[in-house]
Amino acid sequence: MRVGCWNVRTLYQTGKLVQTVNEMNRYNLDLLAITEARWTQTGKQKLNTGELIIWSGRKDDNHDEGVALIINKKQANALLQWKPISERLLYVRMNSRYIKLSILVAYAPINAAAEEDKDQFYSTVQAALEDIPGHDVLLLMGDFNARVGSNNLDRERIMGRHGEGECTENGERLIDLCEENNLVIGGTLFQHKTIHKLTWTSPDGKTRSQIDHIIINGKWRRSLQDVRVMRHADAGSDHNLVVAKLTLKLRKAKIGDKRSQRFDVAKLKEPTAKKEFSISLKNRFAILQDDAALTIDSFNKALKEAAEETIGYRKNVKTEWDFQRHLENHRRKKTDQEEATGLQITKAKRANNELVQGERQRSQDIDKKGQAQAHRTTC
Repeated sequence: MRVGCWNVRTLYQTGKLVQTVNEMNRYNLDLLAITEARWTQTGKQKLNTGELIIWSGRKDDNHDEGVALIINKKQANALLQWKPISERLLYVRMNSRYIKLSILVAYAPINAAAEEDKDQFYSTVQAALEDIPGHDVLLLMGDFNARVGSNNLDRERIMGRHGEGECTENGERLIDLCEENNLVIGGTLFQHKTIHKLTWTSPDGKTRSQIDHIIINGKWRRSLQDVRVMRHADAGSDHNLVVAKLTLKLRKAKIGDKRSQRFDVAKLKEPTAKKEFSISLKNRFAILQDDAALTIDSFNKALKEAAEETIGYRKNVKTEWDFQRHLENHRRKKTDQEEATGLQITKAKRANNELVQGERQRSQDIDKKGQAQAHRTTC
């Protein structure tokens, strides 16, 4: 399974979403976390190409901040639930082959932001982490505006030695969050060239930093196989695409009972119900003929609406479990089995007795023949 996170600067621009999805497919990603999407409100939408996008933005009309998750069309049916938490945080839960996958897409305030804003962001993240089931695989992905550095002294549990730069204040906050929740910063675990670890370039091109991260819970650390930057992914952003490889396979989610409902056609045997159904259906067909819109789809729709209105769906009546009857059936089956076993034993004994008697008879016949031959020889 391949996942990525990317600050694309904006999706509120003509053609930007298409460009981002194309890059996602080019790098064969199952999931792509987007920061600075700049879409307002919240929602879920299936694209014409089959991908599913879920987003969480500001509630006003200010196209700023915003986070999103794009799900590959092959994995879209693995979605279990999603929850927009704020314009900086989105929660999505997906089904996989053996375990559930929980994803938090995060966009942290910059290092120079007000302390109150940073405190509020990390408090929200902490509250979201506490609500996630402890047995899930957890991925915390996004732009944290945090450099954690390469010094992992006394921090080996939550980071490796392959980070870049010096640790900043935001980096300390991120490290504290990981220590508190047993999380591991994936980009620091794997040895790569420096250019394959730096995720952001300043407008003047002189400063480069590792501030976008893919983080996994410590329990599933070994399922993380690699994390690196894809420098050639292009979405017109000053951030690079970060890609992680995991030993995890998503599968279709089974949500609710999808068995088709059946209409209670037995009611049509009643004259009153039959008359009501006929009148309702005729009225709908009359409207369709007036509008010259009678097609197979409109015909089926009219038929369904008339049936829903008059006869309704058939109800599945569940019978109560009769313990005494269950016990009697169990005893009867046990008795039948015992009788069958006894019959088999009797047959086996009878066959064995017949075999023994046959052997005895053959032995007696042999003895008689021997005695007769001895008698003839003596004479």
